[in-house]
Amino acid sequence: MIHVLQTTALFFITAIAEILGCYLFYLWFKKGASPLLLLPSAVSLALFAWLLTMHPTAAGRVYAAYGGAYVFVALLWLRFIDGIAVDRWDVIGGMVSLAGMAIIMFMPRQ
Repeated sequence: MIHVLQTTALFFITAIAEILGCYLFYLWFKKGASPLLLLPSAVSLALFAWLLTMHPTAAGRVYAAYGGAYVFVALLWLRFIDGIAVDRWDVIGGMVSLAGMAIIMFMPRQ
């Protein structure tokens, strides 16, 4: 069970790093924020790439499973950072994404 919690937490932290890096770039590029945001954006995206290497399984499987966690975290970002309410379809889609992540990462293999 600890492995499942650690892996899921690592995916969530990885998603936050990716979304934050992209969001800071977005603020500069689309919203006219300071170009100084590009430095923490680059650091956050480098952290994202490094965090993906922390999983002890095949890279392709990690990337596929990570996508499910990313969708869920992006919906949390939508709600709590962008301030936009999620609807039931967002919640259902987020749960399906998490289920996909769990199936890919945690089901027994030969």
